[in-house]
Amino acid sequence: MRIAFGIGMATVTAVNAGSLLDFSYGKLAELRGEGALASEHYAKAHAADPTALPLVRIVAERYLQDGDRPAALEVFRKLVEARPDEPLVRIEYGDFLGNIGKDDTMAERLREESYAKALQAMPGDLLPVERLIRTARARGDDDRARELLETLRTDSEEALRYYVATSRSLYDSRDEQAAARIDASFRQAMADHPAWAGVARAASDHFRQTGRTGEAIAVLRDHTAARPSSLDLRIRLGILHFTAGEDAEGVRVLREVLEIHPRKALAHEALAKHFRRTGSLPEARRHAAELLSLRGGTPGEFTTLADELLAAGETRAARILLEKAVFHHPEDAALMMKLALATSRDPVSKADATRLFRQAEAMLADPAEMDPAFLLASANELIAQGQTKAAEERLRNAIRTFPKDAKKETAAALRALAALWISENRNSEAAKALISRAEALEK
Repeated sequence: MRIAFGIGMATVTAVNAGSLLDFSYGKLAELRGEGALASEHYAKAHAADPTALPLVRIVAERYLQDGDRPAALEVFRKLVEARPDEPLVRIEYGDFLGNIGKDDTMAERLREESYAKALQAMPGDLLPVERLIRTARARGDDDRARELLETLRTDSEEALRYYVATSRSLYDSRDEQAAARIDASFRQAMADHPAWAGVARAASDHFRQTGRTGEAIAVLRDHTAARPSSLDLRIRLGILHFTAGEDAEGVRVLREVLEIHPRKALAHEALAKHFRRTGSLPEARRHAAELLSLRGGTPGEFTTLADELLAAGETRAARILLEKAVFHHPEDAALMMKLALATSRDPVSKADATRLFRQAEAMLADPAEMDPAFLLASANELIAQGQTKAAEERLRNAIRTFPKDAKKETAAALRALAALWISENRNSEAAKALISRAEALEK
């Protein structure tokens, strides 16, 4: 309650000290759910200070809730009479009329007059221009809306973005003069305020979408020079360099971003795609792994990249990736099997492999569901520990379950089982047969 009370009290700066106590009592009553008592206190506060805008809003809204529209209008009318030269009061009054006067011709006329008087006091300002354009378009007068739009001062990011968006909706896309005005507005804004991030992004998108990639790049280059901390737009700049065929510059920009902020996922994604496209697969895999680590991914995405890393001999990178995969998907047995396998191949972590093999096996009660590569690696670990009986069982399962096209892997399992029998001086003829089968698969 204390926090909510503090937020409510933020409006008291515009309330006369003489009505402050009643205003505060009203807020407390409102927080306690005592609506009638809150209305009484607000009415007293408003009577003491009828020109305080926060009180006018509250009292008018309560009149409307009670169904007393004339009283609500009267509260605002007196405010405007008391403060006729304040454009923000005129805009507030116009907004109020717009909320209550739908399909009311008189209210609509008064609303537009109120906005027009605000515009006289604030020529070219976004607040009255935007509202007058909205009312003009609501009655189908696009000519008036276009006339008003061209009076708008585009001296703020918000105003410029509004100008561009409204121009696109008011003018035909083939109107060359309108397009030229948009171009000029963006260029002038970036010349005067290159650090404006919102406008820089909008301008760059505009020039890129209209086939002027070089100018889109120039916009972002100037912006990031003026505002080096704008990392998201530096990433967009790097990607645009790739689009323009300027690969070396794109890589340089994105690497600079990652030096500053190594966890920028979009930069890793862009570099992963670029290096894969250009055939630099180790770099592509590295950035793809970082991207999955940062964003997460499906078990299939982790497994696919881990297999690629293992095939390339990058066992440590595969293990680290799979550790993160298991963190994101702790119940996925296939990922746990793959992690155990990668751990057994990484000299740094090999000592932890046995525990992980057991964890993975515990997650899959049915041996038929175990990956044959996992079974082969698990068997090798068990042989190293002298658990030959359990190892033999896994090797037999691996030989049965390897797909027909996995000839190299099947041959390895056959040789491992034969070596196990030979080391124990048993099944010598069967061991020779296994070796012959392995040799045939390896041809």
